Amino acid sequence: MNSRRLSLQLWMQYILALLAWAFAVFLMAYLAFLLCRMRTWHGTEFLYPILHTLGRYVVFVYALVTCAGWLVISYLFIARPMRYLDTLANASQSLAHPGEEPIILPPALAQTEAQLNLAREKALRDAMAAREAEQRKNDLIVYLAHDLKTPLTSVIGYLTLLRDEPELSPEFRARYTGVALNKAERLEELINEFFDITRFSLTHLELEKRPVDLSRMLQQVAAEFEPQFVESGLTCHLDLPPALEYSCDPDKLARVFDNLLRNACRYSTSGTRVQVSAAVEEAHIILTFTNTGATIPPEKLERIFEQFFRLDAARATRTGGAGLGLAIAKEIVSLHGGAISARSADGVTAFTILLPAP
Repeated sequence: MNSRRLSLQLWMQYILALLAWAFAVFLMAYLAFLLCRMRTWHGTEFLYPILHTLGRYVVFVYALVTCAGWLVISYLFIARPMRYLDTLANASQSLAHPGEEPIILPPALAQTEAQLNLAREKALRDAMAAREAEQRKNDLIVYLAHDLKTPLTSVIGYLTLLRDEPELSPEFRARYTGVALNKAERLEELINEFFDITRFSLTHLELEKRPVDLSRMLQQVAAEFEPQFVESGLTCHLDLPPALEYSCDPDKLARVFDNLLRNACRYSTSGTRVQVSAAVEEAHIILTFTNTGATIPPEKLERIFEQFFRLDAARATRTGGAGLGLAIAKEIVSLHGGAISARSADGVTAFTILLPAP
């Protein structure tokens, strides 16, 4: 729309300039005619032959002067958009490597200048976010690699002890085996986090939709977490309609529910309740996952869906994952045409998923 407006403005200026020139030439010719009529000219005068020739070919002279002006005006108006084009080309090149200096264009391109500066600022923000995400990923890989040593060393140590001490009592043998198993399971979690990082970086999520009952899906996912809820001293309450038919990718949407329940289990205070509710309001299906625990600070709440962002910024990864769960959840929900958000106040944290109603 802005380019069309600028083109129309240039065309109007060009036509008006041509009309003004044609009128000016006509006015000058008419004034010259009146001046010449004000006196009697004699053949012996110096200007008489010139004026006589101009009078005989007045139409030709008028057309020649008009065409000359038309060529000059056309050149000027063609050169102007060419200068604009060169300026825009230089400005667009600066967007490839945006700097802190703003883009400055001629006043006629003020709106384009504003749009290019918005694009420049967005490019700067995106580049900074990409650098921060890459740094977080690199730091996380270093932390995970460091933390892999601890459970691996423990597994090797206890298995070596079981091999070298055949006379161990059944009680100690069972105890050492249990510790080795726990460390091996932790080792598996860390390796899975490595795979999550790789999959998120190298793959693109695609949906395979089919009709499912979201209420039934939420019940199944919550049932799978029952042992973890019991171990953490939590209870889970479901407030769901009897049936909630929806066309979605059940595997990927189940991953979203799995991640939200896992976070609720990880960060809830023992003895509290995890609430899962679903409802249909107007044109949306609203799913809410609520838990009670530490309040998430606003500055962290704003970044909670960023790649590799973890609430626990400490080096140890024992209490957190790779920082990809919520980023992947956001992408999956977005692919379904929905949105996911989080709020946290007074020790209550709630994640809300809005899905377009069928």
